[in-house]
Amino acid sequence: MFTVHDSDHLRKRKADGPLRICLMTYRGNPTCGGQGVYIQYLSRALKELGHEVDVLSGPPYPELAEGIALHKIPGLDLYNPEHLFKVTNIRDLSSLLNQFEFLSMCSGGFPEPFTFGFRARNHLRRGRNGYDIIHDNQSLSYGLLSIVRSGYPTVATIHHPITVDRDAEIGAADGWLRRMKARRWYAFLTMQKRVSRRISHIITVSNCSRVDIGREFRIPAERFRVVPNGINLDCFYPLNGVKRADHQILVTNSADSPLKGLRYLLEAVAEIRREREIRLVVIGKPKTDGVIERLVAELSLGDTVRFTGRIPHEEFARHYAESTIAVIPSLYEGFGMPAGEAMACGVPVISTSGGALPEVIGDAGILIPPADKSALKEAILALLNDPERRRHLGEAGLARVKSSLTWRHAAQKTVEVYREAIDAHRRL
Repeated sequence: MFTVHDSDHLRKRKADGPLRICLMTYRGNPTCGGQGVYIQYLSRALKELGHEVDVLSGPPYPELAEGIALHKIPGLDLYNPEHLFKVTNIRDLSSLLNQFEFLSMCSGGFPEPFTFGFRARNHLRRGRNGYDIIHDNQSLSYGLLSIVRSGYPTVATIHHPITVDRDAEIGAADGWLRRMKARRWYAFLTMQKRVSRRISHIITVSNCSRVDIGREFRIPAERFRVVPNGINLDCFYPLNGVKRADHQILVTNSADSPLKGLRYLLEAVAEIRREREIRLVVIGKPKTDGVIERLVAELSLGDTVRFTGRIPHEEFARHYAESTIAVIPSLYEGFGMPAGEAMACGVPVISTSGGALPEVIGDAGILIPPADKSALKEAILALLNDPERRRHLGEAGLARVKSSLTWRHAAQKTVEVYREAIDAHRRL
């Protein structure tokens, strides 16, 4: 147990004055996965509102704006492709926590959220921080409960119920051994469910996520505050002077994850190609000899589908500007960042109604049922044949993002949750 240093600082702050904020994330990779993106842009927007922001992160570390302090919380970084599943310094295993991390990984688990929480707790124990609020980005580790007990007002973000990912992977697994491995990987969910029930204020990114997380994690509805993610308008914007193709579809979802629904888009494209010219550009790269690579071969789409591999952020706007339509084929999204990014680029969007996607798109896109290749085919053909509707949807999507889906909007609403949590803490 430890206690907050300078504990009366909370009472001295003006109710509407600048806050000292600590954002915590167990990994912060800014180019792969949503956690680093969330921390990078939320921290910058909070700073631009006049607040002081520190970030505690495990590796890989986020890229942060000038004036935001990064406190690196080193771990074994066992998923680093440069030393995948290997300990770079054997002396690191002298630590019991590191031993646990390594052995858990060896047995097929994912220990990073658990070990990061205790490392973050130890970091806070050593420093004179004076933070007004601790904001955990979905580590939901047992160490976070120790931080709460120490006296810090604390909120946590849960982006979507990861039970959905787990169930999708188990359902798609071929054979009992793969199903067992998937269950083992997601064993950290037991911890996250327990910890989340002890957090007084939980931020989530959509009403759909609020309902689904509440059901899956057994958390009362009154604990949630819905704060939609923002779209980074520095990277996603209409790019003038680029000729838009007449028959090119763009998709940015992860290629091999069953939950992202790429297989249904590939099947729809294979049928459309029999009727008219079409090209599909996939931002990303499938696993070698994985499900998607095999499906492309089976459908003879090698000359129709192009995988870009990972691209820098500054290239996204050009890819969107060159495309006729953006498609979001996901079976479920807790928010749906690719939809908002396409809309910010002024590209007409076709999306499934999976999860929170209807909340993001509103009436500025075309919605179809998830996992329905026939509906997807019909929607694509209809929009390819209707340039006026494409123009209208592109304009509507851009207007929707600018009016309610920027990171400044997200930061303002997040600060409201912080002040609510701080006020509740004062009344204890």
